[in-house]
Amino acid sequence: ILLYDTDLVPVGKDQKQHVEVTRDIAIKFNNEYGEIFTLPEPEIDEDVATVPGLDGQKMSKSYNNTIALREDAESVRKKIRTMQTDPQRVRRSDPGDPDKCPVWQFHLIYSDDDTRQWVQKGCRSAGIGCLECKQPVIDAVLKEQAPMHERAQPYLDDPQLVRNIIADGCEKARKLAQETMRDVREAMGLDYS
Repeated sequence: ILLYDTDLVPVGKDQKQHVEVTRDIAIKFNNEYGEIFTLPEPEIDEDVATVPGLDGQKMSKSYNNTIALREDAESVRKKIRTMQTDPQRVRRSDPGDPDKCPVWQFHLIYSDDDTRQWVQKGCRSAGIGCLECKQPVIDAVLKEQAPMHERAQPYLDDPQLVRNIIADGCEKARKLAQETMRDVREAMGLDYS
C-alpha cells in the first residue's frame, strides 16, 4: 500500500484493520523521516451486498461454500439445488421459515419484492418446495454471471492478452515502487547512488 503511494484502499469491513496498521506505520515513518508516505484510508462501500456462503456462513474458499464468478452453469445449478434449507422443514408438506434458511439470504440479494413475497408465503404455508424456492436464485445468479463469461472469453481464447496486461501493470508498478524506495532511502540517509 505504502510502496505505491495509495491514498484510498478499497477493502471489505474485515480488512479495514490491515489498512489501519499500514496507516500507523506510515505515520511513524513520516514523523521520523519527513512526509514520504501518503496516509492510506480504507474505502468501504457500505452499499455492497455481502453474499453468504452456500451453507449460510461467510463465503470462503476454505469453507468450500462458494460460487465462482465464472463457474459453469451446471455447477451453479447443482450447488444451489443442494444448498441446505430450513432444518425444521423435513418434508415437502412441512411449513418453513425463510429467516432460518440460507437460501433466503440469496433472495434478499437477487430477488425482487414480488419473488420475496412469493417465497415468504409459499415457504411458510408449504405451498412451494425448496427446489421451487431455489430456482429464481439459480436464474438470477446465472443472469449475473453471463456478462462475466462473455467478457472473459477473449482472454480465454488468447491468453497472451492477459500476459501483456500483467507485464504492463508490472512495469508501471515497478517504476512507482522504485521512486518510492528512492525517496525512502534518501530520507533515511541510505542513498547508495
